Amino acid sequence: MSENEPKKRGFFSRLFGLEQEEPKPAPESEAETPVTAPDLASEAAPEPEPEAPLAPEVLMGEAAPLPFAPPEPEPEPEPPAPAPLQVAQPKRSWWRRLTEGLSRTSSALATGISDLFTKRKLDADTLEDLEDILIQADLGIATSARIAKAVGEGRYDKQIEPEEVKTILAREVESILTPVAIPLAIDATKKPFVILMVGVNGSGKTTTIGKLAAKFRAEGKSVMLAAGDTFRAAAIEQLKVWGQRTGAEVVSGQQGADAAGLAFEALQKAKADGTDILLIDTAGRLQNKTGLMDELAKVVRVIRKLDPEAPHVALLVLDATVGQNAISQVEAFQETAGVTGLVMTKLDGTARGGILVALAAKFGLPVHFIGVGESVDDLEPFSARDFARAVAGLGEAA
Repeated sequence: MSENEPKKRGFFSRLFGLEQEEPKPAPESEAETPVTAPDLASEAAPEPEPEAPLAPEVLMGEAAPLPFAPPEPEPEPEPPAPAPLQVAQPKRSWWRRLTEGLSRTSSALATGISDLFTKRKLDADTLEDLEDILIQADLGIATSARIAKAVGEGRYDKQIEPEEVKTILAREVESILTPVAIPLAIDATKKPFVILMVGVNGSGKTTTIGKLAAKFRAEGKSVMLAAGDTFRAAAIEQLKVWGQRTGAEVVSGQQGADAAGLAFEALQKAKADGTDILLIDTAGRLQNKTGLMDELAKVVRVIRKLDPEAPHVALLVLDATVGQNAISQVEAFQETAGVTGLVMTKLDGTARGGILVALAAKFGLPVHFIGVGESVDDLEPFSARDFARAVAGLGEAA
């Protein structure tokens, strides 16, 4: 290297782009011009030489650090196990619903009979006690005496098993009910076939109308509902809901409207539309309220102006829990509305289901339907044999 060549810059200066200031040698003569360093701005800095990587420092007594490894990815959460398939519950048979609904009545009778006839010979006192048990189940005095007499025939001073007494009870009840177990027949030649629904407050009348509408619609018949219970806004709304559920048209008015006028309007519309069945709801009323019963008679008179044969059926809806009070209801409504048939509801809520037997024995009116629950399937045509065996606590007839 000649003395005039600039001294090579140090690493630090090259790294940071700085010029290292060096002492200038004294000129040998005044004519000699000092040499200046090259302009760093105009000269590109040479690339730094690559440095060798430093070896990791190892300290005595410590393990050398492991080479860096990227973290392992977290395992993805397992998808939730599929919910178990909901297996559809088998539909309960009508017999099962009936026996469950009448369980309070049958249990009371079965317990009384078992306590009375277990290890005891038959005598007059036993039969009298049996009659009391049957009366408490609202079978009625005449029916209870008839059953007690049938049990006692040829069995005095003999021991009789409780199951044999139940069998006799079922046989006698069936013989009383068979003449009234008549299905509701719809005359297709009468359009609309008019069904007037009557009953006291709380008997389940409006709900029964909805259930009947569902059954008729399932049979392919066109149905119209007349919201004639104009005293209760809730009854009007309830009937509208049933109309939506069943696809039945509902004719309604304002709360407090004239019930007879609304029934007349519904019958006019049903005739014009060719509707198969018209179900007319009416306000619940106590049988001893003369003014309300007169209004019900007015409904009948008004619709007969359009159809002299209407209503073709007048169904009285009875609540089984009222017991013997049902007898006075039948008497009053039969006189006012010309009741042609019965529907017994709420048999599942009482231990006095025998009232149906007492009504059949006294009036002989057809029993078209019985209800043992709230669902549509819990209202079914009446079967004398099934009812008798369920009340007696026996199994389903073969």
